[in-house]
Amino acid sequence: MPVVSKKSKRIAPSNYAIGVFDSGLGGLTVVKEIIKLLPNEDIVYFGDTARVPYGTKSSESIVRFSIDNANVLMSKKVKMIVVACNSSSSYALEVLKKKFNVPILGVIEPGAQKAVKLTKNKKVGVIATSATVGSGKYLEALQNIDKSIKVISVACPLFVPLVEEGWANNQITADVAGLYLKNLKKENIDALILGCTHYPLLKTVISKVMGKKVALVDSAKEVAHQVEMMLDQRKNRRKTKQKARLRIFVSDKPQSFMRIAKSFLGCKIDEISCIKMM
Repeated sequence: MPVVSKKSKRIAPSNYAIGVFDSGLGGLTVVKEIIKLLPNEDIVYFGDTARVPYGTKSSESIVRFSIDNANVLMSKKVKMIVVACNSSSSYALEVLKKKFNVPILGVIEPGAQKAVKLTKNKKVGVIATSATVGSGKYLEALQNIDKSIKVISVACPLFVPLVEEGWANNQITADVAGLYLKNLKKENIDALILGCTHYPLLKTVISKVMGKKVALVDSAKEVAHQVEMMLDQRKNRRKTKQKARLRIFVSDKPQSFMRIAKSFLGCKIDEISCIKMM
């Protein structure tokens, strides 16, 4: 359960929105689960589509981009920030927690906790961007919970651009998945962490390669539950009866983002605007 000292983080007005950011559209998997669990909450989403993917960038760039993204969300009056990007959670989470005076949640710990609950043979796979795999944060999080767990990590850098292109169900994507996951399949894992918020959009493709005996761990649901707990802990749920709003901001190509977002979320998007990043 997330614990945040009320002295260390200000409690913003309850009618402020939940802020969520990602490098692109992958964080919508988290937004979808938050909407399901907390339908009365306003959400502001920022997708840094001009600089996606983050997983191939340096740690310094990822931290800088993440601070930029958090600043965008803070300017839109948010009461908390969800870092719905594994690369940002790997390298920038602690920096953001020190820099911004609202609660900030990442996606790595919730995914690790879920995987430990699901695995029976203590062999857990992690697929993620090159940056996330290189950070070792999933290995650290899993072994902090259970040191006996064997962790096998594989970088899948092409998955993010394929999802951003709208090719989740394309044969090319299936072929790429087969190549990336071929050796991982031989490791006899029984739980596989989808260590990038874009990857749940490839669940069907990944499941076909790995088989039904491997549980796919999507941290989005776990993150949504942590958001709920955080709001309850701070008595900060939205109290107004007005219909909740979803506002989306991107740094490039709002029209193509809107098309994919509408199809995936299946709900009304009240606003989508482009914010140019320096």
